Amino acid sequence: MNTPHAARRVFWTAFAATLLLKVVLAAGFPMTGDEAFFYQWGVYPAWGYSDHPPMVGWLLALLRQISEHPLALRSFTLLVTSVIALGIVDLLRRFLPEEREASAWLAGAVYLVMPWSWMFVLVTTDTPLIFFMALSAWAYLRADGAQRGAAAGYALAGLFLGLAFLSKYFAALLGFAYAVHAFGWRRERWWAPFLIFACALPSIALNLAFNATHGWSNVMFNVFNRNEGSHWSLQTFGVYVGMALYLLTPWLLWRGMVSRVAPGVSPVTARTAAVLWLFPLLVFLLLSTRRTIGLHWVLGFVPLFVLWAGLRLGAWELRRSMAWTLALSVPHLLVVAAVAWAPLAWWQPFKVHERAVFLRETAAVVAELRRDLPADATLMARTYNPAAMLAYHHGRYVPVFGVGRHHARQDDQIIDFRGYDGKPLRIFSYDDPDLAAFAPYFERVSKRRFEIDGVAFYAVDGTGFRFQPYRDTVLAEVAREFHGIPAWLPVLGNPFCERYGFPACSPGR
Repeated sequence: MNTPHAARRVFWTAFAATLLLKVVLAAGFPMTGDEAFFYQWGVYPAWGYSDHPPMVGWLLALLRQISEHPLALRSFTLLVTSVIALGIVDLLRRFLPEEREASAWLAGAVYLVMPWSWMFVLVTTDTPLIFFMALSAWAYLRADGAQRGAAAGYALAGLFLGLAFLSKYFAALLGFAYAVHAFGWRRERWWAPFLIFACALPSIALNLAFNATHGWSNVMFNVFNRNEGSHWSLQTFGVYVGMALYLLTPWLLWRGMVSRVAPGVSPVTARTAAVLWLFPLLVFLLLSTRRTIGLHWVLGFVPLFVLWAGLRLGAWELRRSMAWTLALSVPHLLVVAAVAWAPLAWWQPFKVHERAVFLRETAAVVAELRRDLPADATLMARTYNPAAMLAYHHGRYVPVFGVGRHHARQDDQIIDFRGYDGKPLRIFSYDDPDLAAFAPYFERVSKRRFEIDGVAFYAVDGTGFRFQPYRDTVLAEVAREFHGIPAWLPVLGNPFCERYGFPACSPGR
């Protein structure tokens, strides 16, 4: 049962089954708000965007040339974890002795059946991030175990790390892990982090150039705006610990901790694998004392953990872990299927019913919003999530009306509210709107209520938009709240502040 042949058969069965499942989910799951938001990046290609570096926008710009169907847009994402599983098998077959080959195949199978592996089908910034992080780690581990030609492997690790950085800033944590490993446990290769950094530098420089000329939008979001109000919290610490145990699975983590490295495995390789996943998770543990750590932040390091476990566990232990992981996947699959395909009436007793209807019936909401819409009117929404989803089904960009939040401020880059002066706007709202909040910005306002599947939604119709009071109140607040760029950052350009004449965040301030 635990022969390499049997283990290989288990892996390829898991590979085919999970890939098929991902195709079904990618084709049938409704387009989510975050996906629809990043889809707009692909519709309007640029060398940078609001919250994060541009890689997912570039990816979607290519994929939408095939089709705008969710399956086409998600096609690259659904392949990511399958490719990573192949990488895990490849590395373990290199590092384990021949008689432990079964462990290599079974570790790859364990990764495939993890819920967050087969559920990884939505196209977000995490898609290219996790893909390029995995390629970088794969190149680094191969270089680390090589006696000759290591420099080429480290250079490749740096190149892929740079591409991961152009996906999301969290990639830098993997780079820090490389440095900690080399300076702490691989001092004879002290030069490796410098080579990696040099090869990642073009990507870093590109992003820095964009930020300097666009109000430091990525930096303001990731470093300042999203961290305002952070404070010591035992609750966020506890939540992170529970989430980490959940992602790594208690059984795999426990068995890995109590088992020794397999005989014949290089101590250098075993140590490298441990540092590359432990260091980032410990950094997240420290950060969790002051802020919430997103589950998706940790996902990129799970493959490295599985690799580490594969260096320690035998075939029988990995088979047992796979059985437990499959059991964990069952409730996840039921919930995902219910969200995607269960009758909406099933959700009526729950608070999420209204959002479930909007998620599944966005096209019907758009049809109602288009009813009697003046030819020169623009459709808007109060927050970015419904705005993005409406835009995907409307076929036109839907801006956010109002201050919004620190998330998803792409409007600041590309929308010019001066162009709406004197024109009609129709603004979508989940809740019954207070017209007094809209009246200062229009000559006349009214609202209407409509129902989709028994759920009430609202639209505010504003006639004769008044740009100047909107600029002096709403846009001025946006400038204060989200464009308070520190004095030590050089501002070479800021489309938002220059467009609306806010000198405090414009070049030459």
